[in-house]
Amino acid sequence: MKKLLVVFMILTVPFISIAQQVKGKVINAAQEPLQGASVIWQSNKRGTVTNEAGEFKINLSKKPPYTLLISFAGYKTDSVQVTDTSFIYVSLTEKSTLNSVTVQGNKRPYYIAANPIKTEVITSLELKKAACCDLAGCFETQATVQPQTTNIITNSKELRILGLSGIYNQVLIDGFPQVQGLTYTYGISSIPGPLVENIWVAKGANSVLQGYESISGQINVLTKEPDKAERLLLNAYINSFAEKHFNALYAVKKKKWSNLTAFHMVQSANRIDKDGDTFLDLPLLTRYMISNRWKKGDESKWGWSTQIGIRYLSEKRIGGQTNFNYETDKGSTNAYGQAVDIQQPEVWFKTAYRMNEVHRFAIYASGFHQLQQSYFGVTNYKARQTNGYANLQYEFSYKNNSVLKTGFSYRHLDLSENISFSNSSLNRTYAGQYNKVENIPGIFAENTINIAGDKLTWITGIRADHHNLFGWELTPRALLKYEITENLNIRGSVGKGWRTANIFSENIGLLASSRDVIFAESLKPEKAINFGFNAIQKYKSSNIEGYVSVDFYRTNFQNQIFPDYDTDPAKAIIKNFTGKSVSNGLQIEVSGTFYNRFSAKLGYVFLDVYQMKNEVKDVLPFNPKHRLHSAASFMPLSRKWHLDANVHWYGVQRLPDTKNNPVMYQMPGQSDPYTIVNIQFTYNIKKFEVYTGAENIFDFRQNKPIIGWQDPFGQHFDTQFAWGPTRGREWYAGVRFIIK
Repeated sequence: MKKLLVVFMILTVPFISIAQQVKGKVINAAQEPLQGASVIWQSNKRGTVTNEAGEFKINLSKKPPYTLLISFAGYKTDSVQVTDTSFIYVSLTEKSTLNSVTVQGNKRPYYIAANPIKTEVITSLELKKAACCDLAGCFETQATVQPQTTNIITNSKELRILGLSGIYNQVLIDGFPQVQGLTYTYGISSIPGPLVENIWVAKGANSVLQGYESISGQINVLTKEPDKAERLLLNAYINSFAEKHFNALYAVKKKKWSNLTAFHMVQSANRIDKDGDTFLDLPLLTRYMISNRWKKGDESKWGWSTQIGIRYLSEKRIGGQTNFNYETDKGSTNAYGQAVDIQQPEVWFKTAYRMNEVHRFAIYASGFHQLQQSYFGVTNYKARQTNGYANLQYEFSYKNNSVLKTGFSYRHLDLSENISFSNSSLNRTYAGQYNKVENIPGIFAENTINIAGDKLTWITGIRADHHNLFGWELTPRALLKYEITENLNIRGSVGKGWRTANIFSENIGLLASSRDVIFAESLKPEKAINFGFNAIQKYKSSNIEGYVSVDFYRTNFQNQIFPDYDTDPAKAIIKNFTGKSVSNGLQIEVSGTFYNRFSAKLGYVFLDVYQMKNEVKDVLPFNPKHRLHSAASFMPLSRKWHLDANVHWYGVQRLPDTKNNPVMYQMPGQSDPYTIVNIQFTYNIKKFEVYTGAENIFDFRQNKPIIGWQDPFGQHFDTQFAWGPTRGREWYAGVRFIIK
């Protein structure tokens, strides 16, 4: 570790020269300051822009001639010969004639970024093509991320990548790890779709800057920024179950600061039971969320920039039998029900100082506290969690657009879970108090090199984190991108990831099940190595453009904690698995836009996720080996309306073994293949957008998915058997009012 620290100090203390600065002011003929004027050295093309007062500061160029080029739209470009560092006044002359030019462009709803890491970007335009009420429903038009229901009764969901549980991909909100521990189960549903600006999805090994947890991939949700958001956005939505959503966003700018206030509300649906199993098809959900975000400055420009965000979430989910009354039946055997009550305040802060084009410092900090009171039949679950995160980062840019980023990070988690049973007839043994405190300081360094005329980009990174219980863990990663031609590039990545498991909050179905939870041994951190490659061929003509993408990723676990449901149908056995555990994922995708009106996308996903037990391949459940996805959109040139549709086909899935149950409580060993078709029509009327559509229009559903629904307090009751949609066809309608 001493050698590692020495190397780290060398990396983090590059030579910072104290450069002479040239200061000045740019004005027009009327002596008015020109904000945003470009000031660039002629010798090296490095520069800056003027502030609100028309003033600028720029480091003296290292190479003569010391000539500044000053330009501003609508004015003649001027050059100034700098002979000393005294204050410079520059008066630009307005051009005698300036022809009016109208530029019309179309923001791409979905694209693959030019990053060294293959990153799929889902924009707010793409999100409008489906009923994206919250983050869990924002992946209907793509194939990489698969939302999976983890508890039918409360409709909890996770986001899977490469066929692995959502715990193995890192979900970030504006770059912060806000979905962790208690927030894992319902956290992705608490982010309203209208607040999302972009979603960045990357598979496999990623940057070490955000942490060590990313194993199967990373999902970074970027919410709308105050200075770029609509001045006012109102959105109202209702579906055929009578669940109502309302969103309001209001942005305002005042001097150097901008502010965005967002409000999100969900009112519960009617009590509906289509398949006659006496259980509600969807929970009664009530949610209130309010957030406020302040912003000053721009991270890409010189000087200071700051953002501050606060949010408060209050949510209640009630599910179970149709006659369950929350006030009188919770925790009793009068009627079976599940209820989740969540209260969560959170705050985050980031500030950066860009000295010049070479040096930049930034600090990121966030924290949240969640209180949760839940009932799962006669199981009472009370939990609280406090999270803290800080990251101090330094960036050093050098030749050929290469960048070195180094810094320190710190994570704190304090999780307390109390489990009790109001009825002991099932003889479950895991009641008690579970406390967990983690303090994890870390150091990191990541170097990005661009060579061969920027055709080759190579990223190498390493982290060293010290866990208060498990000691030091190293996380090395490497990523490579090579542009073979302008339209063909390949990428490769390899890296390690690790995490500590939070058994109950990440496997909430255990609390809903009648199974006894057995901890067979002390749990160690989960560890895995992921490697993969992808190739993208772009094509473009006068009226057609698109791409063909092929990628393959393999994850090899060194230790994995996966509840064993097969050994004993009455138990869930929790232990370390150090044998062979593998995920192979292949994805092929073709996308195209035609005549600026019609776009289509077709994708195929192959998943092979298994463990080797006694030299026998044991395929993990709830993973379709083959999956097809397609999406199509049509929008006329008038942009008055658009029609969007997507189709998902899921192949056969292996299901948990229930052969030891009595016949009436047995389920098939595999699922049926099925197809889901969604469609939406949107019409624009000035400041209004009216939309209506249907999800699962052919009404496919998995009937009676709850094992033992006839006796919910019996020993065979299990809610973790959802392999397909359980609520059938869903119609919806909504309206947006937008002032830009």
